[in-house]
Parts: sequence; structure tokens; C-alpha cells
Amino acid sequence: MTLTDSTSGTLQDAAVAPPGLSSRAHAVRRAPVDTRTTVPLLDVTIPVFNEERDLEECLRRLHAHLLETFPHSFRITVADNASTDGTLKIAERLAREFPELLVVHLDEKGRGNALRKVWLASPSPVLAYMDVDLSTDLAALPPLLAPLISGHSDLAIGTRLTRNSRVVRGPKREFISRSYNLMLHSFMGVRFSDAQCGFKAIRADVARQILPHTVDNSWFFDTELLVLAERCGLRVHEVPVDWIDDPDSSVDVVRTALADMRGMARLTRDLVYGRIPVPELRAALARGPVPASSRADEQTRGSSLFGQLVRFAAIGAASTLAYLLIFVFCRGFMDPQLANFLALLVTAVANTGANRRFTFGIQGGNPVRHHFEGLIVFGIGLLLTSGALALVHRTTTPDRWVEVLTVVAANLAATTVRFLLFRLWVFRGNDSNRPTKDTTSTETAAS
Repeated sequence: MTLTDSTSGTLQDAAVAPPGLSSRAHAVRRAPVDTRTTVPLLDVTIPVFNEERDLEECLRRLHAHLLETFPHSFRITVADNASTDGTLKIAERLAREFPELLVVHLDEKGRGNALRKVWLASPSPVLAYMDVDLSTDLAALPPLLAPLISGHSDLAIGTRLTRNSRVVRGPKREFISRSYNLMLHSFMGVRFSDAQCGFKAIRADVARQILPHTVDNSWFFDTELLVLAERCGLRVHEVPVDWIDDPDSSVDVVRTALADMRGMARLTRDLVYGRIPVPELRAALARGPVPASSRADEQTRGSSLFGQLVRFAAIGAASTLAYLLIFVFCRGFMDPQLANFLALLVTAVANTGANRRFTFGIQGGNPVRHHFEGLIVFGIGLLLTSGALALVHRTTTPDRWVEVLTVVAANLAATTVRFLLFRLWVFRGNDSNRPTKDTTSTETAAS
């Protein structure tokens, strides 16, 4: 069966949403999913755009795996995002063969758009999605779904970035993925390890309250959903996965990473200016005390100048080494100015987070303002290093090691400026450094 997206942005024959969370939704444990439901218990969405080469193999393999291993009813939904090749025809042909297969055609492109519309229209109590290349080993599907069905967790994600994961992919994608997740941890204070693994599941009762507050229609949708889930006190379960990179993937990794950074900036503004009603969502959804990363009543401040200098120097040495390694790595496939920008951006965000926590002793609270001001400090460092590089290239034709020595010397000068600005401006005693009382209700028991 095929459903077509109408001009109003809704799906034809969309199912009636199941009831929302009860008044006890913030209990430590959600009610288990009723496995005797008359609708498919699980709905797995496969968002696709021009995937005629991989789609049939994906659907046959996934369908056979679910029939063999999943003990409950299920549905597979192909969300066709305005494909222009034979993707839709292949999906419709297979839908006539498999009664568990549903095809939804959308007029707009974008993974986030597809997942939001399909999930909000689905009658199933457990929702999941995976990429069409099936890079993730399907053996991880049962442990992904079990904590949602039992009521233990609200979301479940596959992660490629734990020591128990087995991952095969090139150094470029590995570097970009780890750098992006490092920025998420440092800049937005998240705790999940892998934002972009295309292997996630969510309880529908939670999704119906969170999804309307997401706005990204593309790849940043995953990150936005996870950040909101953590801010609202939901429990995110992580499953280490075996993952093999698809060498023929059509995803532009660099462009996607840049779009994700723009998404981080936009989501930060939305949270700062209150577009997303986090306190109300937390009151309705949180299953335990707000995580320490969101509490403002645990903040202290290390004020000893000598101690700050020692800790800042240690962090600065580690940052300089990381900067050097990233610059040399990036210089292998991009021009020196762009390599300098990326290396300095990644280390600057991590440096600000580390100094905030260890040098100046600030814990909890909202790190957004500190990181915003830290990015201003980053801009000063970028001017120093970029200016030094431009001067060297104007006067001579340097080899690689002259470039490296130049940026390291400029980065050391920027480090001195950074410490002064951190101490006298960014982390100077102010309202964000003084203990404040969290007025959000945390009446539930600890997780």
C-alpha cells in the first residue's frame, strides 16, 4: 500500500495517535508496551532518496530478519523522499509481495522530514529507523528494542563510538564523526556518544510529545531529537553496534558536518530564547532527577591563580598537541587555511569545555553562554593563526613543516590571550558561577 503526502503536509489515512503519557509519565519506569496490540507493535522506517540500487536487497533482508527473530507484529515503512529514479516503483512492487510493507511518498526531500511525518502518523507503539545501506548489523536490533518494550528506556540508539563497537570505515569519516561528537559533548553538554548512527528507536508515546518541537528536516534531526530528549529528562539507551561503512554512500560527509554545526548553532539559540518549552516538557516526561549536566546548584569555582595556571597549562598542552595532529591530518586533503580553521574550531570547543570544568571549577548550569564567548575567543585565535599563515605564504613558499611551526607559534600566542580572556571575562564570577536553585520539579526517584 502506498500513501502519498498531500499539500497540507499530512499523510493520507494517518492513524489516530495513541493516548499521550499519563499523569505518572515521569515515573522512573514507563509502563511496558502492550504486546497484544492489534496494530503492528513495531514500525521500522527506511527513509530513501534515489536508492533503486540498494532498496530491494535492504527490504528483503530486513523483512526476513524480522520474520525470523522478532516475536511480535511489525511493519516496515519505506519513506520515499521525492526520488526521481525507480525507487518508488521498486518499493510499490515489494509492497504487493509483503503485506508488512507500507510505502509513503513524500514531495519534499530530507530524512528528518520523512521520519517526523511517518512517525507521527504511525499507530505503532514502538518506532524505529535505519539507513537503507544496512551498515549496522541487524543482530543489534533486539537489544535496541527490548528496553523500549519493557518500559526501561524512552529512546535507544546504536553507537559506533564505544570500545565494544566494531566499526570498519575510513579515517576521514572517523575523524569527522568523532570531532562532531566531541563538539556536541563540549558545546551542548550532551551525554550520548554517537548522534548520527542511522539506527535508532523511540517509544511512540514519547515521540508524539517531542517530535512537534523538532524543526530540522535533514541530517541534524537525529541530534536535535537526542538533545531535546536529554534536556527533558528522558532515558536514552545505547547499544554498541557492528558497523561497516558503505563506500558507495551518496552522503556528502563534509557538507553534512557543516550543516550539523549550523544546526547546533540554531538549536542553541532556540534553547536560549525559549522557543522549545523544555521546563514544561521535563515536567511531563522526565523519569528521574535532572542530570547533573543540567543542574545549576552544583557549581563551584576554582579561584586560585596558581592552580588555574597549572590546570590551564596542562589543558593547553593537550589542546596544542591535538591541534597539531588535526592540522597535519586535514592538511593532507585541504588547503592550509581551512585545515587551520577546522583544527582550531575543534580544539577551541574542547578547550573551553575542559577549562570550564577543570580550570575554573564550573559544573552544571547552562554552558551555552560560556561556549558562545569561548567562540569569540576562538575568533581571536583564528585571526592570529590565519594572519601568521597568510604572512608566511606571502613572503615565501613554505614546506609543510614551516607551516606547522608557524601555526604552533601563533597558537601559543593565542593561548596566552585565551587565558587572560577566560579569567577576566568568560569565567569571571557572575550569575552563572554562583549557586542557583533549580526550580524544576524532580520529585521522582533516582534512575
